[in-house]
Amino acid sequence: MRYFVKEPPVWVENRRRQREEKREVRMPLFSIFKRGMIANTLLACWWMAGGLVTYYSINGMFATHLQKDLGLSPAVIATPIIFANLVVFLSSSFWGWAGDRIGRRWAMIIPGLLGIPGAFWYMLSDDFTVIAIGFIVQGALLGGGAGSQVPSYMTERFPTEARATASAFCYHLGTIFGGIVPPVVTYFAVDHNLGFSIPMLVGCVIGGASWCLALYFGPETRGKEMVPDLVLA
Repeated sequence: MRYFVKEPPVWVENRRRQREEKREVRMPLFSIFKRGMIANTLLACWWMAGGLVTYYSINGMFATHLQKDLGLSPAVIATPIIFANLVVFLSSSFWGWAGDRIGRRWAMIIPGLLGIPGAFWYMLSDDFTVIAIGFIVQGALLGGGAGSQVPSYMTERFPTEARATASAFCYHLGTIFGGIVPPVVTYFAVDHNLGFSIPMLVGCVIGGASWCLALYFGPETRGKEMVPDLVLA
């Protein structure tokens, strides 16, 4: 796939201009921390950290919660996860459509905000039906709804010279924070006898609030046209 898929024409033209004008960006990672770019970069890092903390707090620990706290079998545990993923697929299409209508930011903030009180409803319950329905519904919000536009919004936030570098840096910085969540949740669940639901809920609230705030203060990119113009060079 990588061999046969061509490079984007905008990127090719941008590279040609860099060489022709002798203004090549040789260290794009440092460029995204320059004046005029650093605020956008830090907000994107905060945004990704919030999203991945939320994801690992709920999705990453959900099966463990059902197994350890409720003693459910693997077959039963798999059922809501299967349906949640189907709902994520459908909701991603809807919220992607919404992003083209009302803007990228609000099409991610709205499901993010709705997902926080939704987590309280089912994460504090010991009724499997309530938990399953809540998890599936949240898949349509903080799952497919909030996360469906990450590729488009992240891409639109940065100029062509550093777009790939910026996207990779901000996303993977977020994964560092997300990766801390499972051991932290497990520590409080086991060592402090809290069970998994409460630490998961706290992580969801912190991550979801961070996600929404970072988006609120971030730029709106709906309708932005990708151009080969030199911005950082």
